[in-house]
Amino acid sequence: MPYNRLMFRLAHISDVHLGPLPAVAYRELASKRIVGYVNWQRNRRRLMHEGVLGSVLDGIAAAAPDHLAVTGDLVNLALDGEIAAARLWLEALGAPHDVSVVPGNHDAYVPGAFDRICHAWGAWMAGDGVRLPIGRSAFPYLRVRGKVALIGISTARATAPFMANGFFEDGQARRTAQLLDRASAEGLYRLIMIHHPPVRRAVPQHKRLLGIGRFQKLVLRHGADLVLHGHSHVPSLYWIAGRDGAIPVVGVAAGGQGLHGHHPPAQFNLLEIAGEPGAWRTRLSRRSYAGAAIPLVEVESRELAHGRRDPVEAD
Repeated sequence: MPYNRLMFRLAHISDVHLGPLPAVAYRELASKRIVGYVNWQRNRRRLMHEGVLGSVLDGIAAAAPDHLAVTGDLVNLALDGEIAAARLWLEALGAPHDVSVVPGNHDAYVPGAFDRICHAWGAWMAGDGVRLPIGRSAFPYLRVRGKVALIGISTARATAPFMANGFFEDGQARRTAQLLDRASAEGLYRLIMIHHPPVRRAVPQHKRLLGIGRFQKLVLRHGADLVLHGHSHVPSLYWIAGRDGAIPVVGVAAGGQGLHGHHPPAQFNLLEIAGEPGAWRTRLSRRSYAGAAIPLVEVESRELAHGRRDPVEAD
């Protein structure tokens, strides 16, 4: 992807929930997967469409971004066949240098799944100069593209049935603080990628991030310029207090969501980043699926005001 030195263009998608499910053995359902399998058969397979995701990816290609951020939930039940298919999808999506991924709760759906996705998708989830294979200790990771520091956090962990919580704990918080300080010292735009929204009341209690207070104290002390997340399947904009003023926290609709369902149809975000430390400029454009054979429609375009002094959690 070409890089324009005057402006960095970043596309953001999330929660693509690639389908259809591969054949499932009975032994694979002897776990939390039985709940997810029933949900897939009753709901998600009707609402999440490969053709919709294809239209979103066509829209991203037309926008010609410099980089693509994928904030989790590539799969549904973390079956071995799903993980392998997602690896092929990533290979088609773009080179690891040009695509950055953080895992979601569905990617770590059952014990052992997190290790398998690290092995399969590690090239897209590794920091600059980090050798493969990676594991949980590789998060957060840091990638520098142009003037932008991409910091990838993992909140993914296997949870009990009917739970979809994320976790942000002390060890990862300390490592994230070091990366934020390093990026700040180098005069970089600090962009955090995370699956679960680090904002209170953004999702129901059984889906929320455990460690929201820890995350918000981290950015209040060390600063950040933008946070991108998924998980909620909703295009959202929140503001949280940061060291240098309020920080925009941007969510996006699920990447494969069709026109009929409880959530908005699939979208991608296009972020245009320019400026310099103390005077960064970020424009957010949301491009939405409108139907088969119809180009994506821009449904929102706005400048994100860096450093505003009146942070609120929703806007």
